[in-house]
Amino acid sequence: MAQPLVVKKDDDLDEEEYYSPFLGIEKGAVLQEARVFHDPQLDARRCCQVITKLLYLLNQGDTFTKVEATEVFFATTKLFQSKDAGLRRMVYLMIKELSPSADEVIIVTSSLMKDMNSKTDMYRANAIRVLCRIIDSTLLTQIERYLKQAIVDKNPVVASAALVSGIYLLQTSPEVVKRWSNEVQEAVQSRSALVQFHALALLHQIRQNDRLAVSKLVTSLTRGSVRSPLAQCLLIRYTSQVIRESSMNSQGGDRPFFDFLESCLRNKAEMVILEAARAITELNGVTSRELTPAITVLQLFLSSSKPVLRFAAVRTLNKVASTHPLAVTNCNIDMESLISDQNRSIATLAITTLLKTGNESSVDRLMKQMTNFMSDIADEFKIVVVEAIRSLCLKFPLKYRSLMNFLSNILREEGGFEYKKAIVDSIIILIRDIPDAKESGLFHLCEFIEDCEFTYLSTQILHFLGNEGPKTSDPSKYIRYIYNRVILENATVRASAVSTLAKFGALVDSLKPRIFVLLRRCLFDGDDEVRDRATLYLKLLGGEATVGETEKDVNEFLFGSFDIPLVNLESSLRNYEPSEAPFDISAVSLETKSQPLAEKKTTGKKPTGPASALSGPVPTVDASYEKLLSSIPEFAGFGKLFKSSAPVELTEAETEYSVNVVKHIFDGHVVLQYNCTNTIPEQLLEEVVVFVDASEADEFSEVASKSLKSLPYDSPGQTFVAFEKPEGVPATGKFSNVLKFIVKEVDPSTGEAEDDGVEDEYQLEDLEIASADYMLKVGVSNFRNAWESMDPESERVDEYGLGVRESLAEAVSAVISILGMQPCEGTDVVPSNSRSHTCLLSGVFIGNVKVLVRLSFGISGPKEVAMKLAVRSDDPEISDRIHEIVANG
Repeated sequence: MAQPLVVKKDDDLDEEEYYSPFLGIEKGAVLQEARVFHDPQLDARRCCQVITKLLYLLNQGDTFTKVEATEVFFATTKLFQSKDAGLRRMVYLMIKELSPSADEVIIVTSSLMKDMNSKTDMYRANAIRVLCRIIDSTLLTQIERYLKQAIVDKNPVVASAALVSGIYLLQTSPEVVKRWSNEVQEAVQSRSALVQFHALALLHQIRQNDRLAVSKLVTSLTRGSVRSPLAQCLLIRYTSQVIRESSMNSQGGDRPFFDFLESCLRNKAEMVILEAARAITELNGVTSRELTPAITVLQLFLSSSKPVLRFAAVRTLNKVASTHPLAVTNCNIDMESLISDQNRSIATLAITTLLKTGNESSVDRLMKQMTNFMSDIADEFKIVVVEAIRSLCLKFPLKYRSLMNFLSNILREEGGFEYKKAIVDSIIILIRDIPDAKESGLFHLCEFIEDCEFTYLSTQILHFLGNEGPKTSDPSKYIRYIYNRVILENATVRASAVSTLAKFGALVDSLKPRIFVLLRRCLFDGDDEVRDRATLYLKLLGGEATVGETEKDVNEFLFGSFDIPLVNLESSLRNYEPSEAPFDISAVSLETKSQPLAEKKTTGKKPTGPASALSGPVPTVDASYEKLLSSIPEFAGFGKLFKSSAPVELTEAETEYSVNVVKHIFDGHVVLQYNCTNTIPEQLLEEVVVFVDASEADEFSEVASKSLKSLPYDSPGQTFVAFEKPEGVPATGKFSNVLKFIVKEVDPSTGEAEDDGVEDEYQLEDLEIASADYMLKVGVSNFRNAWESMDPESERVDEYGLGVRESLAEAVSAVISILGMQPCEGTDVVPSNSRSHTCLLSGVFIGNVKVLVRLSFGISGPKEVAMKLAVRSDDPEISDRIHEIVANG
């Protein structure tokens, strides 16, 4: 049954409630009422009420069976007999919603075509809309002439109906609609605002796949022939699109049509002004001079009496403030008055914009204004404000005291999990980036966990406290807060507190005896995890555990990041077969993203790799490949497999033979595994082998090859070629490949192959082994800690010019691709219109050498990109080699 729609009246009416007229209606009862459609003397008013109920049911998600829908449809068609205008409009709506089948459409088409040529304009417009929604392409050609006439009709309602129908038909019958271009162009010159709007929308959709045609359309219309505000808004959007595309294809500084956008800022219609201002602010590489006129009109809207204008203006300025804060500073006084705006959305946008554009002297004043403001807004708005405060603090580090105090005060107030998490994350980031803020920030976090209701946040803070607390001037003052958690909290938090105590004991010798006492008390805890951790850490700190033979081992165990992806660890544990040999965690793949073996998209094709023969839990890609390669005698002596690449396609998608290759990297060898699929049913391939020409790969020499005896139709198989290379060296080169085989014809009726075959060959795409193939994508949980734990002597820094690039994002993506490393902490995502960016990468180079990279990018006016590359690794020679890879890339 449909849910009642309860509507509350104003508070001054004592919050009385009244119910929807559709309360309690049922489909069966309404279908019974629909019998009134068959009455000889139609009651138009009652028929309208029944149709309204039917439409309500349809829009609430009720479905009619085919029989019910057919009965209602035929009953509705009888209502064409009535001359009542209101009932006729309801009939049109009903027919459109019922979506009749092709057989039923024929019955109602004649009535609709009659109405389409009626003298009553209201009938004509509605009949066109309904007819175009229900007919197919064959019937469309019969009424095409009428639709063309309707597009240029003098009545704007009829013309708009025809144009809107054209937009809909463009999805199903584009060829027919494209023939209406002349009529649509004529409609663009209409005096009616709505007709001009719909005509422009349809004309653009007809031409949208032709960039030159769209450019010509914009050129002709920007000369002033469009007067409708709605159409002008559309034209501004199309103009912005042309500007973006032209800037991508040309390196010049001139922007075509920018004068038109600027002229729209002086339009009489507010919507046009806002659209133009927003379009200018969103242009790629927009300059301060280009922004000034747009900022000026948005500043005027900030003092408008209309809330929607104030909201639109402050939202646009908020976006601009992220990339051009100085351009928005002139609006600060106007935005300060909006902090007290009744609309909380406007107030939140105003305060966050002020935080982005404010200077050091205005911070304290803003904090005072925000104290009362925060209590009046919802958590979702508070989170936005907290993130803005964090950015402001990083911008003005000297103001950390007032900003940190503000964050600690709101941390004590009521709020949900996401809000509290945003504050805690902000304080942690400020502690990491502003050394002077560490002591006060840690104290605020300790105060918070004394009364924290969220387990996740308590464990997060305890973990952070264990890493940073021992490095402070007086670590002992934090022990009380940590041990309180062991006494007062749930098992999860208690376990986390035990780990934190152990970290203090490992790093602060003076506290170790006291830590031992506290950990021994934890041995009597009621939870297994807490007792086990306490036992482990007592042994570890006492030097009795096997993992803690030296102080360095203890610190590595407690503070080292867990680099093995949990998905890979789980998969390896599932595939481990109990035996005398213990589980070896060092054998687990470190690849962050295990690439699945390539599967053909064509129906019926099977995976082309070793996993195709495996059943049960699918192992990591490296595990399955390692098992396959170790079973081949020729490759058994190559040692441990370092990395297997994702499959690289060597053929087009729809060719007679499908081949891809996987590059297996060993310390002194490279094995190329060619996965082949025969896609011709009438052929059997035998003695399949790939001949590899390594003349452009000087450091490689072929040492082994394994052919494939038989390759039936649609049954994947593998052939291998192995190369020797200098041990531990990231040798690169280009290989050309030719697939050679013997073809035997297969009898389709019997499936038997002929005895005699013909030798044949098939040219494959070239294959390249690049430096990135020698790098494993291995992430780190905390990049800063990992960076600081590496020897500074291994650091190598240099600067590079990357030339002209379309955007910073393109440059970042290119460098990540060259190095083949794992982006950390989401730094591979570059904010739009950003002029600088820092990207953090981690990985393991061949030889199991850990590598960390810090990339700093900057882009100038002519789109010249410069990059600073800092590398740290376990081996300084590898740091130098990473620089060589970038220099040669």
